[in-house]
Amino acid sequence: MNFRPAFLPKQFLNCRFDESCALRWKGRGARLGRSLAFLALVLAFTSTLFAQANNEPAATQVPAATPALAPVLSHDLSGVWMPYSVHMDGIDEKLRPPLTPWGQARFDAAVPLVGPRAIAGKENNPALQCEPEAVPKSLVLPNPFEIVQIPGRMFMFFEQYHLWRTIWADGRALPKDPDPTFLGYSVGKWEGDTFVVETTGMNDKPWVDSYGNPRSEQMRLTERYRRLDRDTLEMQIIMDDPKAYTKPWVNPPQRFKLEPGWEIAEFFCVVDEENSYGDAVRKPAGVAPAPK
Repeated sequence: MNFRPAFLPKQFLNCRFDESCALRWKGRGARLGRSLAFLALVLAFTSTLFAQANNEPAATQVPAATPALAPVLSHDLSGVWMPYSVHMDGIDEKLRPPLTPWGQARFDAAVPLVGPRAIAGKENNPALQCEPEAVPKSLVLPNPFEIVQIPGRMFMFFEQYHLWRTIWADGRALPKDPDPTFLGYSVGKWEGDTFVVETTGMNDKPWVDSYGNPRSEQMRLTERYRRLDRDTLEMQIIMDDPKAYTKPWVNPPQRFKLEPGWEIAEFFCVVDEENSYGDAVRKPAGVAPAPK
Protein backbone atom coordinates (compact mmCIF):
# COMPACT_ATOMS: atom_id res chain seq x y z
CA MET A 1 0.00 0.00 0.00
CA ASN A 2 1.39 3.42 -0.98
CA PHE A 3 1.43 5.96 1.86
CA ARG A 4 0.38 9.51 1.01
CA PRO A 5 0.80 12.23 3.61
CA ALA A 6 -2.50 13.95 4.14
CA PHE A 7 -0.97 17.44 4.04
CA LEU A 8 0.30 17.17 0.39
CA PRO A 9 -2.06 18.96 -2.07
CA LYS A 10 -3.50 16.86 -4.83
CA GLN A 11 -2.24 19.34 -7.44
CA PHE A 12 1.31 18.86 -6.20
CA LEU A 13 1.05 15.12 -6.47
CA ASN A 14 -0.36 15.36 -10.01
CA CYS A 15 2.44 17.59 -11.29
CA ARG A 16 5.47 16.49 -9.31
CA PHE A 17 7.13 15.22 -12.55
CA ASP A 18 6.31 18.35 -14.61
CA GLU A 19 9.12 20.95 -14.41
CA SER A 20 6.99 24.10 -14.96
CA CYS A 21 4.46 22.89 -12.45
CA ALA A 22 7.23 22.09 -9.99
CA LEU A 23 8.65 25.59 -10.40
CA ARG A 24 5.26 27.11 -9.63
CA TRP A 25 5.09 25.08 -6.42
CA LYS A 26 8.66 26.09 -5.62
CA GLY A 27 7.67 29.78 -5.90
CA ARG A 28 4.66 29.23 -3.70
CA GLY A 29 6.92 27.53 -1.14
CA ALA A 30 9.25 30.53 -1.12
CA ARG A 31 6.35 32.92 -0.55
CA LEU A 32 5.06 30.67 2.22
CA GLY A 33 8.51 30.67 3.82
CA ARG A 34 8.61 34.49 3.82
CA SER A 35 5.13 34.61 5.35
CA LEU A 36 6.13 32.23 8.11
CA ALA A 37 9.25 34.27 8.83
CA PHE A 38 7.15 37.45 9.15
CA LEU A 39 4.70 35.66 11.46
CA ALA A 40 7.61 34.51 13.67
CA LEU A 41 8.85 38.11 13.89
CA VAL A 42 5.41 39.35 14.98
CA LEU A 43 5.16 36.65 17.64
CA ALA A 44 8.59 37.49 18.98
CA PHE A 45 7.69 41.20 19.18
CA THR A 46 4.43 40.37 20.96
CA SER A 47 6.26 38.18 23.49
CA THR A 48 8.63 41.07 24.23
CA LEU A 49 5.70 43.39 24.92
CA PHE A 50 4.15 40.87 27.32
CA ALA A 51 7.46 40.43 29.12
CA GLN A 52 7.79 44.20 29.56
CA ALA A 53 4.24 44.44 30.87
CA ASN A 54 4.92 41.75 33.43
CA ASN A 55 8.03 43.60 34.63
CA GLU A 56 6.16 46.82 35.35
CA PRO A 57 5.93 47.94 38.97
CA ALA A 58 3.22 46.24 40.98
CA ALA A 59 1.38 49.52 41.47
CA THR A 60 0.62 49.77 37.76
CA GLN A 61 -0.64 46.23 37.36
CA VAL A 62 -4.25 45.22 37.83
CA PRO A 63 -4.31 42.35 40.37
CA ALA A 64 -5.68 39.10 39.03
CA ALA A 65 -9.09 38.19 40.31
CA THR A 66 -9.02 35.48 42.97
CA PRO A 67 -11.03 32.54 41.67
CA ALA A 68 -14.04 31.68 43.80
CA LEU A 69 -13.73 28.50 45.83
CA ALA A 70 -15.35 25.78 43.78
CA PRO A 71 -18.27 24.10 45.56
CA VAL A 72 -17.04 20.71 44.39
CA LEU A 73 -15.21 20.05 47.66
CA SER A 74 -18.28 20.50 49.85
CA HIS A 75 -20.28 18.12 47.65
CA ASP A 76 -17.53 15.51 47.58
CA LEU A 77 -17.43 13.31 50.68
CA SER A 78 -15.10 10.73 49.17
CA GLY A 79 -12.22 9.37 51.19
CA VAL A 80 -11.27 7.24 54.17
CA TRP A 81 -12.54 8.83 57.38
CA MET A 82 -11.55 8.07 60.95
CA PRO A 83 -13.26 9.19 64.18
CA TYR A 84 -10.74 10.12 66.86
CA SER A 85 -13.27 10.85 69.59
CA VAL A 86 -12.46 9.14 72.87
CA HIS A 87 -16.07 8.43 73.83
CA MET A 88 -17.67 7.82 70.43
CA ASP A 89 -19.62 11.04 70.91
CA GLY A 90 -21.66 10.70 67.73
CA ILE A 91 -24.27 9.02 69.96
CA ASP A 92 -24.50 10.61 73.41
CA GLU A 93 -26.29 8.42 75.92
CA LYS A 94 -26.71 11.40 78.25
CA LEU A 95 -29.04 12.94 75.67
CA ARG A 96 -31.15 9.80 75.29
CA PRO A 97 -34.87 10.54 75.64
CA PRO A 98 -37.00 8.43 77.99
CA LEU A 99 -37.59 4.86 76.89
CA THR A 100 -41.00 3.42 76.13
CA PRO A 101 -42.02 0.25 78.02
CA TRP A 102 -40.87 -1.82 75.05
CA GLY A 103 -37.58 0.06 74.89
CA GLN A 104 -37.03 -0.22 78.62
CA ALA A 105 -37.54 -3.99 78.57
CA ARG A 106 -35.03 -4.37 75.74
CA PHE A 107 -32.56 -2.11 77.51
CA ASP A 108 -32.86 -4.00 80.81
CA ALA A 109 -32.18 -7.29 79.05
CA ALA A 110 -28.97 -5.97 77.49
CA VAL A 111 -25.67 -6.65 79.28
CA PRO A 112 -23.07 -4.40 77.62
CA LEU A 113 -19.31 -4.73 77.44
CA VAL A 114 -18.74 -1.24 78.87
CA GLY A 115 -20.32 1.06 81.39
CA PRO A 116 -21.74 0.49 84.87
CA ARG A 117 -24.07 -2.29 83.68
CA ALA A 118 -21.27 -4.49 82.32
CA ILE A 119 -20.94 -7.94 83.95
CA ALA A 120 -17.86 -9.96 83.05
CA GLY A 121 -18.79 -13.17 81.31
CA LYS A 122 -22.46 -12.22 81.02
CA GLU A 123 -22.23 -9.77 78.12
CA ASN A 124 -24.78 -10.37 75.39
CA ASN A 125 -23.90 -7.77 72.82
CA PRO A 126 -25.11 -9.26 69.51
CA ALA A 127 -21.75 -8.36 67.99
CA LEU A 128 -20.12 -11.04 70.15
CA GLN A 129 -21.96 -13.55 67.98
CA CYS A 130 -20.62 -11.81 64.87
CA GLU A 131 -23.90 -10.10 64.07
CA PRO A 132 -23.35 -6.81 62.22
CA GLU A 133 -23.17 -3.66 64.33
CA ALA A 134 -24.99 -1.91 61.45
CA VAL A 135 -26.14 1.70 61.63
CA PRO A 136 -26.03 3.93 63.48
CA LYS A 137 -23.48 2.16 65.70
CA SER A 138 -21.02 1.40 62.89
CA LEU A 139 -20.82 5.12 62.21
CA VAL A 140 -19.33 5.96 65.61
CA LEU A 141 -17.10 2.98 66.42
CA PRO A 142 -13.34 3.71 66.48
CA ASN A 143 -12.77 2.14 63.08
CA PRO A 144 -12.42 3.83 59.70
CA PHE A 145 -14.93 3.81 56.88
CA GLU A 146 -14.60 4.84 53.26
CA ILE A 147 -17.05 6.88 51.21
CA VAL A 148 -17.18 6.41 47.44
CA GLN A 149 -19.52 8.53 45.30
CA ILE A 150 -20.79 7.81 41.83
CA PRO A 151 -23.65 9.55 39.99
CA GLY A 152 -26.90 8.77 41.77
CA ARG A 153 -25.37 6.68 44.53
CA MET A 154 -23.01 6.80 47.49
CA PHE A 155 -21.28 3.79 49.02
CA MET A 156 -19.97 3.45 52.55
CA PHE A 157 -17.43 0.71 53.23
CA PHE A 158 -16.85 -0.04 56.91
CA GLU A 159 -13.62 -1.69 57.96
CA GLN A 160 -15.26 -3.51 60.87
CA TYR A 161 -16.80 -6.77 59.63
CA HIS A 162 -16.32 -5.54 56.05
CA LEU A 163 -19.83 -4.09 55.85
CA TRP A 164 -20.81 -2.08 52.81
CA ARG A 165 -23.83 0.16 52.46
CA THR A 166 -25.65 1.80 49.55
CA ILE A 167 -27.20 5.27 49.82
CA TRP A 168 -29.32 6.11 46.79
CA ALA A 169 -28.99 9.72 45.64
CA ASP A 170 -30.96 9.66 42.40
CA GLY A 171 -34.11 11.34 43.72
CA ARG A 172 -36.03 8.20 44.62
CA ALA A 173 -38.28 8.09 47.68
CA LEU A 174 -37.99 5.67 50.56
CA PRO A 175 -39.98 2.47 49.99
CA LYS A 176 -43.36 2.29 51.70
CA ASP A 177 -42.90 -1.09 53.38
CA PRO A 178 -39.35 -2.41 53.02
CA ASP A 179 -38.28 -5.77 54.38
CA PRO A 180 -36.38 -5.21 57.66
CA THR A 181 -32.61 -5.64 57.31
CA PHE A 182 -29.52 -4.82 59.36
CA LEU A 183 -28.61 -1.73 57.33
CA GLY A 184 -32.09 -0.72 56.18
CA TYR A 185 -32.87 1.19 53.01
CA SER A 186 -31.18 4.57 52.61
CA VAL A 187 -31.72 7.58 50.33
CA GLY A 188 -29.81 10.84 50.39
CA LYS A 189 -29.95 14.33 48.93
CA TRP A 190 -28.05 17.59 49.15
CA GLU A 191 -29.52 20.46 51.14
CA GLY A 192 -27.05 23.24 50.43
CA ASP A 193 -23.68 21.98 51.63
CA THR A 194 -25.22 19.20 53.77
CA PHE A 195 -25.84 15.66 52.54
CA VAL A 196 -28.92 14.37 54.35
CA VAL A 197 -29.44 10.60 54.55
CA GLU A 198 -32.76 9.02 55.60
CA THR A 199 -32.92 5.32 56.46
CA THR A 200 -35.89 3.09 57.26
CA GLY A 201 -36.58 -0.63 57.07
CA MET A 202 -34.17 -1.69 59.83
CA ASN A 203 -34.60 -4.75 61.99
CA ASP A 204 -34.47 -4.64 65.80
CA LYS A 205 -31.43 -6.90 66.32
CA PRO A 206 -28.41 -4.56 66.76
CA TRP A 207 -27.96 -2.00 69.52
CA VAL A 208 -27.60 1.64 68.58
CA ASP A 209 -24.58 2.08 70.87
CA SER A 210 -22.25 0.13 73.15
CA TYR A 211 -24.48 0.57 76.20
CA GLY A 212 -27.39 -1.60 75.08
CA ASN A 213 -29.82 1.06 73.85
CA PRO A 214 -32.23 -0.60 71.42
CA ARG A 215 -33.68 0.13 68.02
CA SER A 216 -36.96 -1.14 66.60
CA GLU A 217 -38.33 -1.73 63.11
CA GLN A 218 -40.03 1.67 63.38
CA MET A 219 -36.79 3.61 63.56
CA ARG A 220 -36.18 6.38 61.05
CA LEU A 221 -32.52 7.31 61.08
CA THR A 222 -31.31 10.69 59.83
CA GLU A 223 -27.65 11.45 59.15
CA ARG A 224 -26.42 14.91 58.22
CA TYR A 225 -22.96 15.09 56.59
CA ARG A 226 -21.02 18.26 55.94
CA ARG A 227 -17.42 18.59 54.77
CA LEU A 228 -15.99 21.49 56.72
CA ASP A 229 -12.68 21.50 54.85
CA ARG A 230 -10.47 19.08 52.99
CA ASP A 231 -9.56 17.07 56.08
CA THR A 232 -12.68 17.35 58.24
CA LEU A 233 -16.07 15.67 57.91
CA GLU A 234 -18.92 16.48 60.26
CA MET A 235 -21.80 14.07 60.88
CA GLN A 236 -24.91 14.36 63.02
CA ILE A 237 -27.17 11.43 63.98
CA ILE A 238 -30.89 11.82 64.72
CA MET A 239 -32.97 8.77 65.65
CA ASP A 240 -36.76 8.86 65.59
CA ASP A 241 -38.03 5.54 66.96
CA PRO A 242 -41.48 5.85 68.59
CA LYS A 243 -41.51 2.19 69.60
CA ALA A 244 -38.30 2.51 71.64
CA TYR A 245 -38.13 6.19 72.69
CA THR A 246 -40.72 8.74 73.68
CA LYS A 247 -39.26 11.41 71.38
CA PRO A 248 -36.48 11.79 68.79
CA TRP A 249 -32.93 11.31 70.00
CA VAL A 250 -30.88 14.23 68.65
CA ASN A 251 -27.11 13.93 69.03
CA PRO A 252 -24.36 16.53 68.66
CA PRO A 253 -22.23 16.51 65.51
CA GLN A 254 -19.18 14.28 65.47
CA ARG A 255 -16.07 15.00 63.43
CA PHE A 256 -13.93 12.67 61.36
CA LYS A 257 -10.44 13.18 59.97
CA LEU A 258 -9.49 12.37 56.40
CA GLU A 259 -6.77 9.73 56.10
CA PRO A 260 -5.72 9.92 52.44
CA GLY A 261 -2.94 7.35 52.81
CA TRP A 262 -5.09 4.65 54.39
CA GLU A 263 -6.74 1.62 52.83
CA ILE A 264 -9.61 -0.29 54.41
CA ALA A 265 -8.08 -3.41 55.94
CA GLU A 266 -9.52 -6.91 56.14
CA PHE A 267 -11.61 -7.25 59.30
CA PHE A 268 -13.91 -10.24 59.53
CA CYS A 269 -15.67 -11.65 62.56
CA VAL A 270 -14.99 -15.36 63.11
CA VAL A 271 -17.03 -16.92 65.92
CA ASP A 272 -14.28 -19.33 67.05
CA GLU A 273 -11.75 -16.50 67.25
CA GLU A 274 -14.23 -14.27 69.07
CA ASN A 275 -14.90 -16.98 71.65
CA SER A 276 -11.20 -17.72 72.14
CA TYR A 277 -10.46 -14.05 72.69
CA GLY A 278 -13.35 -13.80 75.15
CA ASP A 279 -12.16 -16.76 77.21
CA ALA A 280 -8.51 -15.75 77.22
CA VAL A 281 -8.66 -11.97 77.45
CA ARG A 282 -12.04 -10.27 77.70
CA LYS A 283 -13.66 -12.24 80.52
CA PRO A 284 -10.58 -12.42 82.79
CA ALA A 285 -10.01 -8.69 82.29
CA GLY A 286 -13.51 -7.97 83.57
CA VAL A 287 -13.11 -9.87 86.84
CA ALA A 288 -12.03 -7.82 89.83
CA PRO A 289 -8.72 -8.94 91.29
CA ALA A 290 -8.89 -11.07 94.41
CA PRO A 291 -8.21 -9.16 97.65
CA LYS A 292 -4.74 -9.59 99.02
